[in-house]
Amino acid sequence: MILNYICRFILKSLAHMITVNDIAVEFGGTTLFSDVTFAVNETDKIALMGKNGAGKSTLLKIVAGQNKPTRGAVSAPKEAVIAYLPQHLLTQDDVTVFEETSKAFAEIFSMKEEIDALNEQLTVRTDYESDDYMKLIERVSELSEKFYSIEEINYEAEVEKVLKGLGFEREDFHRPTSEFSGGWRMRIELAKILLKKPDLILLDEPTNHLDMDSIQWLEDFLLNQAKAVMVISHDRAFVDNITNRTIEVTMGRIYDYRAKYSHYLELRKERRAHQQKAYEEQQKMIAETTEFIERFKGTYSKTLQVQSRVKMLEKLELVEVDEVDTSALRLKFPPSPRSGQYPVVVEHLSKKYDDHVVFKDANMVIERGQKVAFVGKNGEGKSTMIKAIMNEIDFEGKLEIGHNVQVGYFAQNQAALLDGDLTVFETIDRIAVGEIRTKIKDLLGAFMFGGDDVHKKVKVLSGGERTRLAMIKLLLEPVNVLILDEPTNHLDMKTKDIIKDALKDFDGTLILVSHDRDFLDGLVTKVFEFGNKRVREHFEDIKGFLEYKKMENLKEIEK
Repeated sequence: MILNYICRFILKSLAHMITVNDIAVEFGGTTLFSDVTFAVNETDKIALMGKNGAGKSTLLKIVAGQNKPTRGAVSAPKEAVIAYLPQHLLTQDDVTVFEETSKAFAEIFSMKEEIDALNEQLTVRTDYESDDYMKLIERVSELSEKFYSIEEINYEAEVEKVLKGLGFEREDFHRPTSEFSGGWRMRIELAKILLKKPDLILLDEPTNHLDMDSIQWLEDFLLNQAKAVMVISHDRAFVDNITNRTIEVTMGRIYDYRAKYSHYLELRKERRAHQQKAYEEQQKMIAETTEFIERFKGTYSKTLQVQSRVKMLEKLELVEVDEVDTSALRLKFPPSPRSGQYPVVVEHLSKKYDDHVVFKDANMVIERGQKVAFVGKNGEGKSTMIKAIMNEIDFEGKLEIGHNVQVGYFAQNQAALLDGDLTVFETIDRIAVGEIRTKIKDLLGAFMFGGDDVHKKVKVLSGGERTRLAMIKLLLEPVNVLILDEPTNHLDMKTKDIIKDALKDFDGTLILVSHDRDFLDGLVTKVFEFGNKRVREHFEDIKGFLEYKKMENLKEIEK
């Protein structure tokens, strides 16, 4: 088993490891949530669900000890090790990847240094009968017992194993962290967390910057080697594979289900149906009672009955129905202008930066109306190929864009390119033309910008809200080739479903770069795999491709 040596000196079983007691978060007169209570047990794998803005990340930070609630408290045993991976972070720039990752063992290294220093003192001191000397011996004994109870390990081998599992190559180990993007730095931080073998791992969108191979490796680790886990993720397949419990944050409270994500969806549907029925019955009763009060309020013989019913209405606790169900929403891209039969044709295409070859001799034909996925590890050339198609880079070989091709492009940083000083409404109003101008609020509502949300400045929006807004802009462009580079990062599952349905109905050509298996499933019919400086064509959907990949991995193990 990987890493079973860390924290061996924690002898106590942590049955109810973390207890969240009646916590509330309020700011600016608004209550985000209140009366939230739950316990995290030793083997819980919890999905923290809820729409964007419901308070999931805030709750995770409170459990991690990063934020404090307005009321209530979180309690944990003193010896419990809690590790937290936020959505955004930065590692140091003056160390290598290997050195930064090795900091996971800092506690053990520091223990060894202290033992060596104390032993050095004991060899030179001669006050054998003094209290100070006895205290030194006690401290050395205590540390040595702790240190030598940890299995002897080859920490360099363990660091290497975890880094390789998360997609790093051996030649990356001694490169400075400053040379890596934010997504790769996040992997370094994740590696440190996994090496510490904590009692509770808190992960906020861990798969946003991972390729499929790394996600599958992480799934295996969390299932078979991690203790308790609490995760926020919009990757439905990832969540369903690793969790056994779902906590939903909605309308200022939580619902706790002892069920994995797919089962929770069924239970939530039942809950909303019961709520809807209770709500309708209560509204009918309120209407009848109000009618009685209005009819008889001036009638002397009915005065006591009228007063009694007025008081009853004042004390009535109103039934609420959680979240507006947007499942009936259908978004449509504008009809596509007809393009030539082959919008993209690539022949013997190669790209390198100095001595680094990204891919060579790539061939690709994408027909009108096809929906294809670009998959593969990060850094293998998916985004480079898109830049070549968009004519943003030089390359060797031939790349032809077909007749009358009009491209709509959603880049990974598309949300960051929005003007922060405009409101949500102004952002769309400035590009909308024709009849759609009368339906801007309906369109914004479909993407969950309701009520006063349309007047918010873009700069105060969350990552998910910005991504939704950037996607709306794309919906307004009449294009016949859509190129989407990781469009689902930061999107909640309801929005992803709405967009996926719209893309299924899109009558143009779709090129999709994504590691979200659930999003790709049922959407694309062909896969281009980027890896080992090659581009390979697979004439199957994502399920068929993954089955094939498992066979390929087995062959690699046999070799």
